[in-house]
Amino acid sequence: MNIGEAAAATGVSAKMIRHYESIGLIKPAVRTDAGYRVYQDGDIHTLRFIRHARDLGFSLDDLDALLRLWADRGRSSCEVKKLALSHIDTLDRKIAELQAMRATLTDLADRCHGDERPHCPILEGLAG
Repeated sequence: MNIGEAAAATGVSAKMIRHYESIGLIKPAVRTDAGYRVYQDGDIHTLRFIRHARDLGFSLDDLDALLRLWADRGRSSCEVKKLALSHIDTLDRKIAELQAMRATLTDLADRCHGDERPHCPILEGLAG
């Protein structure tokens, strides 16, 4: 597959595939004599793995660790679980932050009349 076909097959954009290659997250693709990238089934499988992990919000550092663990058939599952639980903790913190932001913005919006008057609690709240 060329890079466009690999992107379509995996849901990872060609730009991100090139980026993942440039930072060493994936191995460089085999090249044709003309310099075009060619992706094999294993590459597609890896890109799909990356896509699923990114959809779950894993960072690039976590993704690198996950890929290493995935490739290591002698790994213990406790290492993988530790990484997943750590990511869950990160997600929980982000959810709490988002809920706090939502509550603040809801309060400000509730106090705003939304009419023709210039007084706006939303802008006052943002101004601090």
